[in-house]
Amino acid sequence: MLLSVDTSTNTTGIALHDGKRVLCEIVWRNQARHTVELAPEVALMLRRNQLKAVDLTVLAVATGPGSYTGLRIGMALAKGLALAHSLPLVGIPTLDILAYAQPSLQMPMLAVIQAGRKRLAGGWYEWQRGAWRRKGSEATFTLQEMLERLEDPTYVCGELTAEQRDVLEEYKAVHLAPPALCVRRPAVLADMAWERVRSGKLKEPASVVPTYLGALSGKPV
Repeated sequence: MLLSVDTSTNTTGIALHDGKRVLCEIVWRNQARHTVELAPEVALMLRRNQLKAVDLTVLAVATGPGSYTGLRIGMALAKGLALAHSLPLVGIPTLDILAYAQPSLQMPMLAVIQAGRKRLAGGWYEWQRGAWRRKGSEATFTLQEMLERLEDPTYVCGELTAEQRDVLEEYKAVHLAPPALCVRRPAVLADMAWERVRSGKLKEPASVVPTYLGALSGKPV
């Protein structure tokens, strides 16, 4: 049984996945209350599915980019369970979770999350060999800086405010993902983690480290 945890931003998610089915998935907006809400929500989800922590066999966590507080709390919970029960821990980059859920397209894709102070964090992807593959490193930028780069048709998905969507809808080069595909799903994180488990590409829990939004400052778009 795999438990996945994503606390990269205020959109928080947890899921249970047995390798064949998603047993439970919860996504909520927490307004920076990860410390108060995360552990009780995990405990409640396990209880509702007649499970205990000892029934878990794998853990997965979103590694960012994301907020310092959110990532730290999610990572601490996942690593704590992994170490307490001697379980493998799979770390998956946050923007890759968004990209994985998108349909195949013959145009580049930009996956974004909110980075605070009217900035976004994003990563560019291309569809290659049957999957979305990231080009280069993640970066932070303003909406205007993003638009200045969008010369060719580009599919944009991820966390956008209503106002940002309104602006992007005015640009012919932008193909916006529907709102349902702009939410990071912990079940998708779990799918990706199971793929990693089956491939044997596992690391020690201590080697799974977060990428904080602050570490992206100053990187080019």
